[in-house]
Formats: sequence, structure tokens, C-alpha cells
Amino acid sequence: NAVMSLPPPSQNQQFCNVSALDAGSARAPLAWILEGVPDDVKITLPALAFLLRHSTKADAFLLDLGIRKDWQALPPGLMSRITDTMQFEIFVEQDAVEALVKGGVQLSDVTHVCYSHLHFDHIGDSAPFKQSQFVVGEPARAIVSNGYPTNPNGIVPIDLLPEGRTTFLDPAGWPALGPFPHALDFYGDGSLYVVDAGSGHMPGHLNVLARTSADGGWIYLAGDSAHDWRIIKGEGKVGRHGIFGCAHMNVEETEQHLARIRTLMEKNPRVRVLLAHDKPWYEENKGGPAFLPGKIESL
Repeated sequence: NAVMSLPPPSQNQQFCNVSALDAGSARAPLAWILEGVPDDVKITLPALAFLLRHSTKADAFLLDLGIRKDWQALPPGLMSRITDTMQFEIFVEQDAVEALVKGGVQLSDVTHVCYSHLHFDHIGDSAPFKQSQFVVGEPARAIVSNGYPTNPNGIVPIDLLPEGRTTFLDPAGWPALGPFPHALDFYGDGSLYVVDAGSGHMPGHLNVLARTSADGGWIYLAGDSAHDWRIIKGEGKVGRHGIFGCAHMNVEETEQHLARIRTLMEKNPRVRVLLAHDKPWYEENKGGPAFLPGKIESL
């Protein structure tokens, strides 16, 4: 079905060079993610960020910031839920800022910081990015204005999104792209699309689909659409746990979005799909050329 395939490259097609950043990790109960797992089984998930550099513009688009170095400074209500109730252990050897600098990128070179969504292991620390434009889904507005400390139970700091430098994206009017009902051609040249991931994981969840070559390679950065490949492959089901809870707010919507990602992969053999917490990919590529200053090879 041609409708489900992605637009072919045009002449002199622009694309993005995509690099992974190692920005912390969290050890979590697998039962929070996957159905039918004993409570004491833990999994260590990387928190990945991705830098997408446009092939001709001097633009650098950073998707997510991972976990902040001083994660103990997260809102106290959130901290107790993560570490006590959900039994997460958090590790940050380096944060996204350090990964960028180590990879030879100045923070002032980062033109856009896009948050896939506002969970603690994606928002990092926005403060060092003094010049970047921030890009988030429209529902982020209410979450931040209800942030900590104004709301003692807020899940994000109230000053997370810089005034005057934040764009709230509402996907309602975006056209369809491949299997996805709504996608925004971010630069207007078919190099990078912001995809509406629905509100299955969390309201305002965004994914990114970018071309990785002039001749038809792509990458799909799926954020938290799933935390485990077994769920995408249909080898496991989304966990719903009495104590740890569920990784997604709406499991049915999550499954609908995952079905679209499956279609994307089936109809477009040159799309590499990566999760924000892609453990198998991370273990294979850690410390290698896919990470800044290198780049992820195009399919």
C-alpha cells in the first residue's frame, strides 16, 4: 500500500546526520513494562538523547535531554514515587550536556531542544541551553504551569520551559505521513518530521522521523512508544502492575500507535527504529561510532 510508505527523496534531498547521546540510565522492575514478570526482576534501561544535524543548514535538533546530573533535585513528590514506590535506581555518569561537550558540540550550536514528553528521564536540565528554541507538544503547557514548587506534587520544575523560547505544537492540523495520522515537516524540506505519537504513553508525546541519507534512508525515534522490543514484536504485552503501575497512561492508544510503527517497519525496509530506552541497541553500540562525535549509520 503506497499510502503507508514514506515520500521518496526529491532531487538534492536534504537529510539529517543523527548521533546518539548517553544521558544516564535507570534500573526498573521489568513488571512495570512487561506483563507476567516476577516483581523482583529488574532491567537497566539507557536514557538516550539524539542529536540530529541538518545536512545543509547549520541547524542542530536535540531530541530529549535524558536524566539530569543532579537528579536528587527532582521534585520531592516525584522522587519518592520513582525511588520508593516504583523502586527505580538512577545512574548518571554523564548527562546530555556533558555528552554534547565531549562530542565537540557547543551548547550554543543546539538550535532546537525537542522534548518527546515531560517524564524525568527525558527532560534533563534545560537551564544550560540559553539560546536554544524548545519544542514540545501542546499538553506540556498545562503540565509545566502546574509544575513544582507552585504545585508541591508537580512532576516538572515550573521553570523547565524558557519563556519566549518555547513552541507548543498542536498536531490537530498536521497532515498524515505514511501510517501516522499527523506529522509536521519541521524544516519544510522533508528532512525531519515531528510525529504525533498520540496520548497513549502521555499526552503530547512526540516522535521524530528523519531522513538519514539523500537516497532514501530513514530513522524513527520512537521515544517511549514502547520500553521493550518484545512489545513491538508482539512477543509480550504491556505490563499493568498493582504497585509499580503501568508505563503508559492509555494502553489501548499505546497499542494503536505501536501497530502504526509495525506498519512503518513492514512497508519501509530502510527505516531504523530506535526507542529512547533501547537496551539491545545500546548494548551493541555503546561507546562506538553511533554516539557523538560519530553518527548512526543510515540503512
